[in-house]
Amino acid sequence: MAEIQIWNGSSNFNSGSTPFGFYDTDITFKADADKVARFCATRLGYPLMDVELQSGSFYACFEEAVTTYGNEVFQYKVRENYLSLEGISKATPVNGKIIEPSLQRIVEIANTYGTEAEVGGNITKHTGSLYLSQSVQEYDLNDWAVKEGITGSIEVRKVYYEAPPAIQRYFDPYVGTGTGVQSLMDAFDFGSMSPGINFMMMPVSYDVALLQGIEFNDQIRRSHYSFELTNNRLKIFPLPKEDRKLRFDYYKIDDKRAGVLRESNDPAGTVTNVGEVPYENPTYADINSIGREWIFRYTLALSKEVLAYVRGKYTTVPVPGSEATLNQQDLLTDARIEKERLLTELRDMLDQTSRQSQLERKANEGDSMKKIQGDVPMVIYVG
Repeated sequence: MAEIQIWNGSSNFNSGSTPFGFYDTDITFKADADKVARFCATRLGYPLMDVELQSGSFYACFEEAVTTYGNEVFQYKVRENYLSLEGISKATPVNGKIIEPSLQRIVEIANTYGTEAEVGGNITKHTGSLYLSQSVQEYDLNDWAVKEGITGSIEVRKVYYEAPPAIQRYFDPYVGTGTGVQSLMDAFDFGSMSPGINFMMMPVSYDVALLQGIEFNDQIRRSHYSFELTNNRLKIFPLPKEDRKLRFDYYKIDDKRAGVLRESNDPAGTVTNVGEVPYENPTYADINSIGREWIFRYTLALSKEVLAYVRGKYTTVPVPGSEATLNQQDLLTDARIEKERLLTELRDMLDQTSRQSQLERKANEGDSMKKIQGDVPMVIYVG
């Protein structure tokens, strides 16, 4: 059996001692590397037991632990602030920066909903018109678009096919009787008055009730003005009694799709997903004692895992007069449990510092303060 290298109890960190060299130039990292190596070796049993690792093994685990810590912290920052980070330049490093919440992406999302809800948006709404023919009920607006030279599909959003306003019939008692007074009112633009009006002082609620009655009567006793729109095929009710012009609003589908994809004018490109947020590896010297303590423990778990793999190559080793069974499986199990526990601990701590958690904590604190102050008796003023 080949001889297994045993840690000799000392180490001397130099630049190039880690696999990637992320932190080799960090003075604080270099100063801690040998201390971490001795810490891990001691926790693994040195000097009472042989530790089948070399200094480079501890350095590699130390580098991985720092990188893992930075990744977890930065992933949390990305999750917490992604709406503010999406669209920024990839050339803008965000390490060490305070990310101010931005409403820009929320406004852009709101514009999309505004377009669909007809309450704003950033898509141009177009107006079209066609002529209805007497007794013709169905019209193909796709054919209309082709005849008008409109390229691409259209989406009709509103059709202006409505009954005459109830206010006209409210002010003219002769409307619908065939006397022609309504025509006279329309021709001379009397507006809210007609020749058949006797003015009386009545409450506004009376006017509202009468208008509602006229509209309800139209729905129940008359063929209600309405339409059906399926795949831009328009079917109107009731049948047109005469030729008339019909207006409608529509969107161009290409305009709506153009707003989905947006090109970047930044030569370096803009952030389009979480993997493009320009976070770099953390600066080890900037990590506080709480973070470093987590890194030390995670380095130990990684070192234990590496040691388990080393000992797993040989299940037993010869000793004078017998063989010794190695604890590879126990080490591996302990290492994996410890790694998972540490990651859960860090993620829970980050979740507790999230903006939402902080606001909820402040709200609960405020409610508790109100309750306490409510139990404090007021001072009796003596004049």
